[in-house]
Amino acid sequence: MFNFEEELKKLPKEPGVYIMRDDRDVILYVGKAVNLHNRVRSYFRDNIGRGPAIDKMVTLIARFEYIVTDSELEALVLENNLIKENSPKYNTLLKDDKTYPYIKVTVGEDYPRILFSRTMKKDKSRYFGPYTSAAAVRDTIDLLSKLYCLRTCNRSLPRDIGLERPCLNYHIKQCMAPCSGYVDKEQYREQVSRALEFLNGNYNVILKELEGKMKAAAEKLDFEGAAGFRDLYNSVKQVSQKQKMTDNVGEDKDIIALHQEASEAVVQVFFVRDGKLIGREHYYMTNVSEYGEDVSESMSEGETEAIAGTVEADGASASASRAKAEILENFVKQFYAGTPFIPRELMLQYEIGDRELIEKWLSERKGGRVHIRVPKIGSKERLVELAAQNARHILEQDRERLKREEGRTIGAVKEIANILGLDRIERMEAFDISNINGFENVGSMVVFEKGKPKPSDYRKFRIKTVSGPDDYACMREVLTRRFTHGMEEREELEEKKLDNTYGSFTRFPELLMMDGGRGQVNIALSVLNELGINIPVCGMVKDDNHRTRGLYFNNVELPIDTHSEGFKLITRVQDEAHRFAIEYHRSLRGKAQVKSVLDEIPGVGPARRKALMRHFKSIEDIKRASLEELSEIPELNRKAAEEIHRFFAGQTGG
Repeated sequence: MFNFEEELKKLPKEPGVYIMRDDRDVILYVGKAVNLHNRVRSYFRDNIGRGPAIDKMVTLIARFEYIVTDSELEALVLENNLIKENSPKYNTLLKDDKTYPYIKVTVGEDYPRILFSRTMKKDKSRYFGPYTSAAAVRDTIDLLSKLYCLRTCNRSLPRDIGLERPCLNYHIKQCMAPCSGYVDKEQYREQVSRALEFLNGNYNVILKELEGKMKAAAEKLDFEGAAGFRDLYNSVKQVSQKQKMTDNVGEDKDIIALHQEASEAVVQVFFVRDGKLIGREHYYMTNVSEYGEDVSESMSEGETEAIAGTVEADGASASASRAKAEILENFVKQFYAGTPFIPRELMLQYEIGDRELIEKWLSERKGGRVHIRVPKIGSKERLVELAAQNARHILEQDRERLKREEGRTIGAVKEIANILGLDRIERMEAFDISNINGFENVGSMVVFEKGKPKPSDYRKFRIKTVSGPDDYACMREVLTRRFTHGMEEREELEEKKLDNTYGSFTRFPELLMMDGGRGQVNIALSVLNELGINIPVCGMVKDDNHRTRGLYFNNVELPIDTHSEGFKLITRVQDEAHRFAIEYHRSLRGKAQVKSVLDEIPGVGPARRKALMRHFKSIEDIKRASLEELSEIPELNRKAAEEIHRFFAGQTGG
């Protein structure tokens, strides 16, 4: 038993990371502290305004652990890593782990290329971005490569110059063929310099050229060509869009602001590069608390006053502003721990508590000084306000969409639970059997959590004990294997004292949905009863036209409104289970058909079968092959080639 009183006394007065766990050893929360002794003890004092979420978390803590670090900066890095790895329930989390495209110019090579990249490495290349449209970036790279006749191949130059003939791009005048020595390094680099000039902001030359080509094609009635130039023109314009915002300084900066309503928050980021707004993106934050956690233990007096001073003009409370500052701080830490590009300046809506520490951390990651500022007046403040307005608009626009999505998923699950008289359904599993006259019996298991499919938990079963078309016997085998495996995994994890969510079969559903009526339901109930498992089971009953009409539950068929979201979800579950089983059966059937023919030939095993299919692509091509053509395959000796030729000649009577 974990003794809180004794363990709290042992806490060191050093920087580090603390980890809160529940009675199943699941991580609830990860935090960092300048002083672990003061920080962790603060959780177990009387309520001091931490907010309802943290108060609830404290009641669930079964034990805590900590890791001492040499500095607060090390604690910050470790905290970020642990949060990203474990996604604790009570940490404010960045919902979307998005990565954005960059244009990479390999200027470190003798003959540079222009490439698409989602990572930014410390190499000799030049990177431009990030951009928000991957399609526009690819179109721009394609345009620049063609316009300036730059190579797109992966050949190592100058080492491979002259080893091979130039590719098709040279012949269609889209590459200068440096691979064949048709252009010297200086001429080639001059073209690269022109492409770099475009990427640095001189877009007018290309835009005018494309506009001219578009009009010329239209005048010649080449509307397909004109449309192609139009699309390229729009892509370039999207990448090069200056918007209305410019900065005379011409530095790189990100402008970050948020809008929060109750437990929902959206963070808006404007990406400014070389003084021009090149894109914007929004991010949802989850596990957002309305008031936030008390952070006074790990903050200086000045930092506490700074946050308390960020009270909004509309009279919002200091605690609400502090909560927003915490959301912003969590966003900055999590976002810039993963993004490859860090600008010289972050302009934030609120003063964050760990500003100096985060500045130091970002500066080390960038390899140069990074500043975090909270503008109070002038044009910079208006940019932050504009970002906040955008965040508010996004949240308002998405609210209706989110409500509709919730109705389709969580709302539909609640509707099904009400029809069945169940208190709660989070996970549903559906099973189906597929075969053709008993050939290659297979079973499928699909999983829906909170009304959404969870493909990572889908499972396929190849029936081992049943031959012939006996769906009931097949279903009995599938369910027995599924839950027996789950029980074994649970026992193994309990012995190792691991969380039960780690095993693939460990988590059992709150509802089993069988594709059929009374017969399938009774099979499932029989299996569960034999294994000593209590899970509600319902059947998805179909009418004479093979359309779902209701649910069979507790020996009664329950009607359901065919226009309701619950009915639509049942149909999606049923269709998904059927689709998954059919696809698996089709794949096995195809393999079996190939195997049944070739494996009848003496001397043809798995390796030779693969070689034949790789070379001829189809059984029909193998049948038509001559003895000489068969003998050309390296995996076949003369005797094997003769056996194959003789086998198919005998089938055709030749």
